[in-house]
Amino acid sequence: MFAADNSQDFLAQLSAFFNSRQCAPFLVGGYLRDIFLSIPSNDIDIAVPGDPQELGQALAQLLAGTYIPLSRAHSVCRIVSTDQTGQQWNVDLAGFSGGIEEDLARRDFTVNSLALPLDSRSVEHWMMDSGVTGQWHDAVIDPTGGIADLAHKRIRVTQSQVFEADPGRLLRTVRLASRLQFRIDPETTNLIRSNAHRIEDVSPERVRDEFLSILAGDNARSQLEILDRLDLLCRVIPELAITKGVDQPIVHYWDVWGHSMHAVETAELVTKGHQNSAIYSQVPWTQESVDYFDQQVSDGHTRRTILKLAALLHDIAKPQTKAKDATGRTRFLGHSEMGAAMAKERLSNLRLSSRGITMVSKMVEQHLRPTNMHQGDDLPTNRAIYRYFRDLGEVAIDTLYLAMADYLAAKGPEILPDDWARHAKMMTHILLGGTDQTKLDRPARLITGHDLTQQFNLNPSPQIGVMLEHINEAQATGEISTREQAMAMAAEFLNRQNDPSQINQE
Repeated sequence: MFAADNSQDFLAQLSAFFNSRQCAPFLVGGYLRDIFLSIPSNDIDIAVPGDPQELGQALAQLLAGTYIPLSRAHSVCRIVSTDQTGQQWNVDLAGFSGGIEEDLARRDFTVNSLALPLDSRSVEHWMMDSGVTGQWHDAVIDPTGGIADLAHKRIRVTQSQVFEADPGRLLRTVRLASRLQFRIDPETTNLIRSNAHRIEDVSPERVRDEFLSILAGDNARSQLEILDRLDLLCRVIPELAITKGVDQPIVHYWDVWGHSMHAVETAELVTKGHQNSAIYSQVPWTQESVDYFDQQVSDGHTRRTILKLAALLHDIAKPQTKAKDATGRTRFLGHSEMGAAMAKERLSNLRLSSRGITMVSKMVEQHLRPTNMHQGDDLPTNRAIYRYFRDLGEVAIDTLYLAMADYLAAKGPEILPDDWARHAKMMTHILLGGTDQTKLDRPARLITGHDLTQQFNLNPSPQIGVMLEHINEAQATGEISTREQAMAMAAEFLNRQNDPSQINQE
């Protein structure tokens, strides 16, 4: 049986409802497409003659569900219901006038322009025989050749005016092709290129949603490259355009553009766990890692997707900061800080959530910090790890994985196993050290600012805060554990103020 085990029962319930109302509905759109492709779905698209609002309200009452009017102007409503097994169903009703063939011809892609009468026969027989080669597909109304395109794994528009009518379909084409692992028909490809400028007429929120959905899928680098070939990527993120052809020092295999594309790929790979890979098996990965990167954090998307977005933008300011120092060495001084500001502005324009903007901009700003934490061949100190997790907060772990992705994307096929092993070891050390610290219950502070002013006869000043943070670091990293030790450290700290060169700079 197709989809959930109870799909046939639910469809039978829908069929009986519409029959009692003497209505002739059709299964359409993505749900019917997915039936052919044997893709499970609980989102059912139904086309009904006329205005569906009254039908939708009555259906919601029958199903004890929630009625949601999506668009009165376009006669679309949604019913959200949970059946007796706990399965949630989203039923979208869309009204049409004229014949169903006319309605299908106005849709976007041929694979979405299919219709199947929703009656007892379809429920009893057709659901039991799904797939492109199913014997029942002769009953499907297919005015645009959608069944053939499904069989050939091809995305093709129904008519040449598709993108003029709705420019949001430009990005949707790539998203759908990526999700289904279909190719885009050559004529459709040419239509996208000739209409690419229309993406500027699409609301930022819709561009954001479509773009993040593309980025969320597997093989995101390939999808970004497709967007670029279709003249869409740099219209969504114009700042990327000038990264093409910007050469980097020899330690980088690709130019800034190529490096950014491959950083998205490696960010995707380091957050999946690959125990059979000589490279990716060295990335720290546990079930906790899986759960962590699967967390939804912004606009319905996971930490993994937001990390890929940060990877795409992490070097966005390199063209503006490229210069040669006195030795002739190419440098990009300040590109992290400038890149963070640029990312914040671009993502604000795309209406990314404030949390998402903060996460990405922080990762871009700090993406070099993990690599710079070691001292020669020595691993970072507990103090350095404490400060790192304190400063980066919510994205401390994410930035470690960005640093690993950045390293892999810089070296490309010329990566040296021993060098990568040392880098991965350092990242693992920081991760384990930081997570061990954060898992511990925070003990009460050993001393307060009031204690310091009384003990050492000090006036309130910023120095008190600096001293307290110094002591708190030592307490958090296990260097001290008593009030007496804290006071001794404070006294030592104050003595060193007379000789700034001796102040602990760990």
